[in-house]
Amino acid sequence: MAGNRRVDRRNGGEASPIRLIAVAVILIGLVLVSLRLLPGSPFESSAAAKWGDAGSGTSDRPTGAGTDRSARQPSSPSPSPSPSLEPLPFVAKNLDLDIKGWYSWSVLDRRTGKIIGSKNMGETSTTASMIKAWIVADYLRRAADAGQTPSDAKLADATRIIRDSDNTRAEQFYNLVGRDASIKRLISMCKLTDSSVAPDKGWSRTALSPRDTARMGNCIVTGTAAGPKWTKWLLNEMKLVRGAGDFGIRKAFPAAEQKKIAIKNGWIDRTKEQEMHINCLAIGDTWTMGVMVKYPINMGYDYGMKNCEKITEALLRPGT
Repeated sequence: MAGNRRVDRRNGGEASPIRLIAVAVILIGLVLVSLRLLPGSPFESSAAAKWGDAGSGTSDRPTGAGTDRSARQPSSPSPSPSPSLEPLPFVAKNLDLDIKGWYSWSVLDRRTGKIIGSKNMGETSTTASMIKAWIVADYLRRAADAGQTPSDAKLADATRIIRDSDNTRAEQFYNLVGRDASIKRLISMCKLTDSSVAPDKGWSRTALSPRDTARMGNCIVTGTAAGPKWTKWLLNEMKLVRGAGDFGIRKAFPAAEQKKIAIKNGWIDRTKEQEMHINCLAIGDTWTMGVMVKYPINMGYDYGMKNCEKITEALLRPGT
């Protein structure tokens, strides 16, 4: 009977334990492979996880490329050197000139805002007609802000104030802009630090320093003073100053350069102080400048006018 229970393995009979173990090993291997390819599985392949790196999008890296992360970061561009600025036509230095009385000067670099000047550049003097550049600018800006266009007659008056330093018309404009209120706007809008209003004493008695004179010039050329509509017009008028008012800073430059420099000067004899007050404002392509002198009244106007030019000449860079 024992022979009747023997199974013939060759005819598909009952499998041996060894064969069962082999099948189990194969099945377990297949399961593990499936788990490595399943996203989110703890057995997930690290290579598969990199396919969806946040922010990287679909990888265009060719097969076999290196895995160095630093190589895949965008390289920072090398900072380009900032271009060096052309030097101003002036050299900062202490002046020891044979000039009687008091004198002071200041230059503002329009590109950087840096100011150089004499040690006393913060001291003030009365502006006389130099302040007319602001009065006209204030009038033009306020008219534009109000949606008004000055008449041809008013513009002709403004031309006379700037080019010929007309006192009567300057007084009329000063009334139109509110007198002392206009000077307060000058100090506020142009960020002046040394200057002050002369209450009820008129525009001529406004106190400005050479440093604030340079700032006022910058305030004009940047468009703050006259506004975008009238700045170009005002600067052109200041380039056309003529007659007795054409002296000082720009006279120190070659003739071809003088035509490009806008100016407004002031000159007055102060009998109360027994002094002459001569003031010069100039606006160049990259700079603005203020020069002021005070000296005994009996020396006349011409002495101060020439000294504005003399001070500028002493500060000019060689070859200018």
